[in-house]
Amino acid sequence: MIERFMYRAVWKEEQAAEGLQALKLDNQAISLMKQGRLMTAAAFHWNNNVFLYYECMDGPILPEELASAAMSYLKDWPGQEEPRQWIRMVDVFHFNEPAGVEHWQRKHQVERRVGRVAHLKPEMVSSYIYYHYQLQEERAFFGPKYEIIGMHENLLFGYQEFPNVTEEPVVPGRLRTKGTPGNWSDSRMDLHFQPWEDGHLYFKPIEQIYAYYSGDLT
Repeated sequence: MIERFMYRAVWKEEQAAEGLQALKLDNQAISLMKQGRLMTAAAFHWNNNVFLYYECMDGPILPEELASAAMSYLKDWPGQEEPRQWIRMVDVFHFNEPAGVEHWQRKHQVERRVGRVAHLKPEMVSSYIYYHYQLQEERAFFGPKYEIIGMHENLLFGYQEFPNVTEEPVVPGRLRTKGTPGNWSDSRMDLHFQPWEDGHLYFKPIEQIYAYYSGDLT
């Protein structure tokens, strides 16, 4: 069984450079792959934020284990009794999902692993989830197999691989309705996103810290 995780953290003031260097030099992801526990692991940064995307093969791995080298450089998040540096991002959209290890293994060489971010208008978050859950579970149309979008508050983080691989999902959809607009543009996603300062809508790519795949280590 494959489990996919996305996490967000924030660097302490003036600690980003040291934290990034520590994470770049850390080989924990590779070690976990050699143990057969990880299939893919990638880290990205944007402004003062750092993001993790990873795929577990032998039970969940905590971000504190995967990215232990960065821990002393990260802020604590409020909201829980125990201090925490990593916030798990909610999976709000994916075209495909793992049916097993063999199904999820990459059959072709991946040229690029990309992280990207965008902000939703806070009042449009529920609408965004509504439309995307329908599309996802009605299997209304197919898209990149490994793409996934996570959310924390109104911030979206997306993970993608190129070249795209598009396949019909093996796991059946969970809805039997037909509510997804026949023309996806009728969902008016342009009204859901908060524009960037330069006027751009939707996602922008962010910097990669590292990206590893277990199949490339053999």
